[in-house]
Amino acid sequence: MKKIEKFFDINMVLMTIFSALESIREEEDIELVYDIDATIPKELKGDVESVTHILTQLLQFVFLNTQNREVILALRAPEDFLYEEFITFEIDETDISREKAMSFFEARLKPLLEKVEGKASYEDESGKISISIPFKLKDLGNRRYYRLPDIGMLGKKVLLICKSRIVSESLRKMFRYFLYEVDAGAEEYKNRGGNLAHYDIFVLEDSLLTEGIEELVQKVQEKNDLKFIILEDAAKAKDLHKSYVSAYLVKPVMQESIFELIISLYEKDVKERKIKKAAEKPIINMEKYLDDAFRKSEEAYLQMENINSKLMPQNNAMIENMPFSDEEDDHNLLPLNTKAGLEKAKQNGRDYIKELEDFVETFNRSDYYFREIANSRATWQIKEFAIDLEKKSKQIGAERLANLAEKISLLFVYNNLDMLPVFTGKYHLELKKALMEISSYLKKHK
Repeated sequence: MKKIEKFFDINMVLMTIFSALESIREEEDIELVYDIDATIPKELKGDVESVTHILTQLLQFVFLNTQNREVILALRAPEDFLYEEFITFEIDETDISREKAMSFFEARLKPLLEKVEGKASYEDESGKISISIPFKLKDLGNRRYYRLPDIGMLGKKVLLICKSRIVSESLRKMFRYFLYEVDAGAEEYKNRGGNLAHYDIFVLEDSLLTEGIEELVQKVQEKNDLKFIILEDAAKAKDLHKSYVSAYLVKPVMQESIFELIISLYEKDVKERKIKKAAEKPIINMEKYLDDAFRKSEEAYLQMENINSKLMPQNNAMIENMPFSDEEDDHNLLPLNTKAGLEKAKQNGRDYIKELEDFVETFNRSDYYFREIANSRATWQIKEFAIDLEKKSKQIGAERLANLAEKISLLFVYNNLDMLPVFTGKYHLELKKALMEISSYLKKHK
C-alpha cells in the first residue's frame, strides 16, 4: 500500500493520541508525558494517518506491559534538521523483555513501518523501545522555535508543584528553555527559604490545591506580582473561576504551551511598562546598563576586526572566508535598501509597508534577547534566531542585518563561538540603524 504524504502539525497529532488513550491511561493509572527536541519542526510532511496509528499502537503496548506508572514519549531528531530527516520516538526504561517487544514489532508494527519506511529497535541494557520514521520539512525557516518578544518576559523565577516527578522535570525543562530559574517540588521550595513571594510564577497541579494554598497565594498576590497557574488534565479540565488564578495549563503540556502561557501572562504587563517608560520608572536605569554593555561588546568586536585583518594569511582560503574578514564590504551595504525590499515584496505578493511593520513588531528589542541567549550559549536558539533574522531582513532589504545574521550562522560552521558575545554589540547597533530607517520610511509613506 502506498503511503499518502501531506503536511501536518505534529503537536496536533500528539494531542489527538493523548486524548484517544485517555481510558487506558486512567485504567492503568499511567502519567504520559511528551518530551520534544527543539530541533523538531512543528510542521512536517509524511503519512500522518500511519504515524498516528503506529504511535497509538506503541503506547497502548507499553501501557499494558510496563510496571511503570510514568511514561515519557521522547521525540528526537538531528540538531540540523535539513530537508528530510529521521525522527525517533522512544520510550526508555520500559522493563519490557526483548522477546515481548520483538514479537510486538513483528506482529503489529512491521506492515505499518514498512509503509512509512520506518524501523523499530530495542536496547537490552535500558529496555528502550524506539521507532524511527523519516519526515520532510516544509520550509527551512519554519522550524520549532520560540522567541519571547520582549525583555520584560525574561528572567522569571518559577515554582512547580506536581504529583508526578516526570511532569515536574518535563515542565522544568520547558521553562528553562527560556532561561528561567526553576524550582520543582516541596524540597527545593524549602531549600529556597520557603517563601512564595520569591517566585514570579507558581504552577500547581489541580489535585493538590487546598484552602491553605489558596489563602497563601492570595496573601502573596496582595503585595507581589505572583502568577498562579493551575495544571489540569485535558479530560478533567474545568475553570475554577477564581480571581487569584492567572491561567490554566492543560496536559499534554508541550513547549508551545509554555510559550503561549508566558505571552498571555506578561503581554499586558509589558504594554503597561512601555507606557510608564516616559515617567522614568527604574526600568530605564537597567536599559542604560545594558546599553553600556552593548557598547563595550561593539568595541571588542571592532578590535577583533582589526586584529583579524592584520593577521589573516592571504593564501589561506578558509580564513579569507571567515565571517569576520569582510567589514569593508559592510560599508557598501545599506541599513535599509527600500528598492530591493519593494521588489521582494512585489515578487511575494506582499505589502511592503506591512512587511516593515511586521519586522518592527518581531525584532524591536530583540537585541536584548540575543544578548541573553549569546551569553548563555543557547546554541539552538542562536542558530534559529540567525536563520529567522536573515530571512526577514532579506525580505525588507535590511542588507547589513542580513549580512550580520549570515556571519552569526558562520560562527558555528567555523567553530568560532568565542566570538559570539562580541556580536551582541554589533547587532545592537545595526538593529538601531535599521529601525531608524524603517521608522523614517513609514512616516513618509503611511
